[in-house]
Formats: sequence, structure tokens, C-alpha cells
Amino acid sequence: MSTIKPKSSIATMVSYTPNHGGAKKPGKVIRLSANEGALGMSPKALAAMHSVDPDLHRYPAVAASRLAEAVGRRNGIDPARIVFGCGSDELIQVLCLAYLEPGDEAIYTQYGFLVYPMATRIAGGVPVVAPDDEYTVSVDAILKAVTERTRMVFLANPNNPTGTYIPQEEVKRLRAGLRDDILLVLDAAYCEYVTKNDYDSGIEMVENHDNVVMLRTFSKLYGMAGLRLGWAYGPKDIAATLESIKQPFGVNSLAIAAGIAAVEDLAFQEAVIESNNKWLPWSAGKFAELGLEALPTVTNFLLLRFPETDGKTAEAARLFLAERNILVREMGGYGVPDTVRLSIGTGEEMREVVDALADFLGKERPVS
Repeated sequence: MSTIKPKSSIATMVSYTPNHGGAKKPGKVIRLSANEGALGMSPKALAAMHSVDPDLHRYPAVAASRLAEAVGRRNGIDPARIVFGCGSDELIQVLCLAYLEPGDEAIYTQYGFLVYPMATRIAGGVPVVAPDDEYTVSVDAILKAVTERTRMVFLANPNNPTGTYIPQEEVKRLRAGLRDDILLVLDAAYCEYVTKNDYDSGIEMVENHDNVVMLRTFSKLYGMAGLRLGWAYGPKDIAATLESIKQPFGVNSLAIAAGIAAVEDLAFQEAVIESNNKWLPWSAGKFAELGLEALPTVTNFLLLRFPETDGKTAEAARLFLAERNILVREMGGYGVPDTVRLSIGTGEEMREVVDALADFLGKERPVS
């Protein structure tokens, strides 16, 4: 046995292993297990990537200033306070490394993203879980979990994997209830899909507070998960701190070029939202016809609950779908094993999913 041991804070850590499932046979695969964009990437973003070819032997830009300017214009924010990372996962880790001393506590919510406790432990911190109210974040529970060692609070809004959200007034109440030395991290990975009038992605909170950071991603609306591109927006001093300790070339040239084109392609963004707004309620309605409960969601995915009847459980459904090359996400790791999470795909894909689940349940296929 090796005498080289990892540090004690991560000795018992269970790594976050994305389980996207595996196709069971050759041919078409309907992958609805990772909340990826249903329509893929913008054609303009794909074309922009090809324009980079002659320069791929060069290191990418460190500051990614042209991308920051594009994101700043699109969102009406200060580009000098935007920090890019290799996905928002990198930025979560950098935040923990920068602002958690060993033994400091970081609060995350019951059904929150599993990378939050993972990054906290890597930094030597202590993750503290706040229970949800059913499947929605509870501000009261978060505030109750605060101790003198609390230094950070993670709030995914909307939340993954539940798909629920809390209104802007609740986020404000949370910030007001926290000490000033506690950093509030608002993870708004799915904000572009939200159509509720009482929701805000977090920009207003960042503009009005010096202890709030917002995280965003290109992996969902923009369909660029494979390029790994996320960004943080925060106060000037926090942005400077993140820039100083993150990888200098954490964002590659292809991602920068594609990101600029994707942000500026408003027509494609509108098409993605329109597709989701059509097929999300359609899918939920068809699942209901089959007797399956789709939990309310404001995102591009939903949790689908199954009975505990032998042979008709969520896990049995997931395996049945996998045999047809339809991949959905099992939720045992999140503590909701009676559900599967599935992204909203194209219309054709969602019709195939509904038909497959009808076959699984032994019911007549709903009329499309």
C-alpha cells in the first residue's frame, strides 16, 4: 500500500461522476441525461470555430476580452468584472479555494449540485446541507444552517436536478439574512429558460452587493457543453481574485470564438427557447396521460416520478429506455431514487420517449 496519502479533508470524499448512461446498441442515441441543449450549437458558433483553425498552435487569449465584451453587451453588465473558466465547475472550485479556510463551512441545499460539497472539501472546507421544502429551496432552512464558521452559501436558482426556483424577493431575503462576511454564490446555469416575472438571474444582486457572485454557463442554452465554457460575474475585487488564481489558459481558443458568435446569435437563442416552451409542457402532459408525475420545472429538464411497483420503478424505466438507446439520468445519488431526470429534446425525440414509456408501462401510446 502506498505511503502517499491524500489530505484528510478529501479522504472520504465521494467524487462527482456524471452518469450519462450508455447506449445499448449501435445506431441513433437519444441522450436526455445531461440537460444539454436540444438544438445543439448555433451554426454561427460552429462556423466561428472553423475560423480559428490557422491559430490553434497559439496559446489562447488570457483575458478573453472580446468574449467578455460580447457577454457584457448581451447582459448589460461590466465586462471587466466577468471571469471565464473551463465550465462553471472550474469557477466553483476556484471560489472555494479563494474564500474557504480549512474548517470553514459552505452551505448548499438538499438537492443542490453535487459539485458544491465536492469543491468545498477539496478546499479544506466543511459542506453543510440545508433541507429543501419538498423540492424547492428553503431560505429559512439555509439561514438556520448558518454558524459562526459559515463563509459561503451556494444557491442554484433554478435548481438542478429539481428544476424549481425561488423568486427574486426570496433571494434578497436570503442575502439580507446572511452576515456580510458570507459570500453568496448564485448559480444561474438555467436562467435563460425561466419565464417567470418574479425571477432574476442574479445580476441585480451582484450590482447591489459586494458579497454576491453569479455563475453562468454556455453548456445549456448555447449547446456548448463539449467546449467547457462558463463565467462568473461579481464585484471587482472578487473578479480580480478569481483571475489571479485560476488557470491562465483555462478557456481554449475554440470556446472563445464560438462563445462570441453564440452570444450574438439572438435568433438561435430564441429558437431554443421556443422549442423548449413547446415541448416541455407537451411532454409533461403526455407523461400525465400515462399516469406519471412530472414535477413542476422552469428549466429544460424535469424530474419524472415512477411508482414503487416491482418492474415499474424509476430504475426499471431507466434500464428499459437504455435498451432503446434513450438515455435518462438516475437520481439515487441525489436522494430521489423514485424519479429519473430527463432533458427536453426535440419534438421527434420526445415523441419517441413518450411511446417508449407507454410500452414500458404496458399502456396504449398517447396520440401525438
